[in-house]
Amino acid sequence: MGRYIAVDLGATSGRVALVDTSSGSFDINLVHRFPHEVVERDGKVCWNWDLIVTETLNGIKKAAALGPVTSLAIDAWAVDYGFLDKADALLPPIVSYRDPRIVATFADIPERIGRERIYSTTGIQFISLNTIYQLTAATKDANYLAADIFLLLPDLLNNVLTGSRTTEITNASTTQLLNSHSRQWDFDLIEMLELNPQIFPELHEPGTTLGVIRGHGELDGITVVATGSHDTASAVAGAPMSDPTSEGYLSSGTWSLLGIESATPFTNQAALDANLTNELGVDNTVRVLKNITGLWIFEECRRAWRDSGHAHEVEELIALARKSTFNSVINPNDPIFATPADMPAKVARYCSESGQPAPKELGDFVRTIFLSLALAYQVTMEEIESVTARSIKKVHILGGGSQNNYLNQLAADAMGKIVSAGPAESTLLGNVAMQAIAAGDFADLAGARAAIARSVNGALFTPQNEIDWVELRKRIY
Repeated sequence: MGRYIAVDLGATSGRVALVDTSSGSFDINLVHRFPHEVVERDGKVCWNWDLIVTETLNGIKKAAALGPVTSLAIDAWAVDYGFLDKADALLPPIVSYRDPRIVATFADIPERIGRERIYSTTGIQFISLNTIYQLTAATKDANYLAADIFLLLPDLLNNVLTGSRTTEITNASTTQLLNSHSRQWDFDLIEMLELNPQIFPELHEPGTTLGVIRGHGELDGITVVATGSHDTASAVAGAPMSDPTSEGYLSSGTWSLLGIESATPFTNQAALDANLTNELGVDNTVRVLKNITGLWIFEECRRAWRDSGHAHEVEELIALARKSTFNSVINPNDPIFATPADMPAKVARYCSESGQPAPKELGDFVRTIFLSLALAYQVTMEEIESVTARSIKKVHILGGGSQNNYLNQLAADAMGKIVSAGPAESTLLGNVAMQAIAAGDFADLAGARAAIARSVNGALFTPQNEIDWVELRKRIY
């Protein structure tokens, strides 16, 4: 058994942990955490990449200072990328998926190429943030024209550490430019889009050894291993599922990702009509899921209230929501909620324009958001079960959102499923699980998941019948 460094980057914060498996379970020591936000650069919404790199290295140094480690792996959010030139120099800035440049290409590409053509091979949900729309929007930019290669963000960090210039398969699948059946780039589609095929990197699977850290002083020599570099792939790998055929998962964070684990993708017309996504998973699996705008709306409301001089802790707002009886709902996937700024006003406007009372009190706003998320889970779970012919009995809620017992109960109520909350650190656990399998600590994913189950004790939530979900659903779906 070993000691592993796990780097996990979310869209609002990053953390670095040292995880020890010597006891046969997963003992997590979170050694470094840092916030980050999008910034405006040259009129574009961008990531503060210098901060992310600096803080990631600080965290790795703190973990490495605690003693010898077996390996390190990085996971992060999907779809965003950076360009490198022939000398491996970064061509900044790194533009965020929240930049509005994608609006025009998202409208154009499905119509020009055909939704059926794109979906038949990629199997990826049509959502404006996907890399396919970002890259196409960038084709006239100086950085695109000067690029030798593009790397998705986890592998851009792997490049900083080791010089590696390949991209891991789970994250590559989120680009909507990869064939989910062959697990290779869809170069026919890339040619149809008139993208430069030369900038697409070679691919690697989770568990691949990428090299050792070099050029970073005391960190040099640490082995870097590929995990499921899409944070949701790592989160699902860290789900303590004992029977994936009857269990689902909900990765609850900035985004809510609800789905099942499958041996094959679903790219038929029913899956397309439901706009399901077939993201590749670890151990040759496919994550059949749907992206739902998640706690982003809640956190943006919190930010707006804080900026107006009224800061509130999460627990305080949840307590207010529990006291509220307000029953308006929104569709969290409506494009109005995709961009930052003035989120409370957007929630109120959506309610008014859909013929519902607009929330005014803080508790009413928060209840509206959480009711709406639970309702979206209900609709999405029904779509997944219909397309895949699965009957899901239990849903594992993973990530930071699993600690929100108010939302957990609403999710159980709306879906009519048993909900198992946790682990909150499923992404770190899944990240390390793939490192530990590569090192020989566990024979396979099932063995690693059994050890994860021994490491956590999640609360169970059973469905209650206190809300008229049918009536709420009629208002917006």
